[in-house]
Amino acid sequence: MTSPLEQKIKITGPSVITANRTADGAVIWRTTAKSWSTEIADAAIVRTVNDARALLVEAVGDDVGAVGAYIAPVEIEDDGAIKPGNLRERIRVKGTTIALPAQPAQV
Repeated sequence: MTSPLEQKIKITGPSVITANRTADGAVIWRTTAKSWSTEIADAAIVRTVNDARALLVEAVGDDVGAVGAYIAPVEIEDDGAIKPGNLRERIRVKGTTIALPAQPAQV
């Protein structure tokens, strides 16, 4: 399996780093403050391969509660709103996308 850091990166427009939070499976976005947010509006926008690689390295390197970080395209509307740039990301933004183990019942 190839690490995301070893893959060839291609940027064709504004992009972000996204992953899933391990605690609850929520979709999260890498911010300019070197943290994660559940709001796409907080995501750091990258426009070059070098910027994308640097943010991805940082995201994978911190490995704090996130799994599967990768680069995803976004659209920036005229009013500055950020939207997922493809169907896969539009589906992911709707909520949890990784299965979590069942929690034992509290007695």
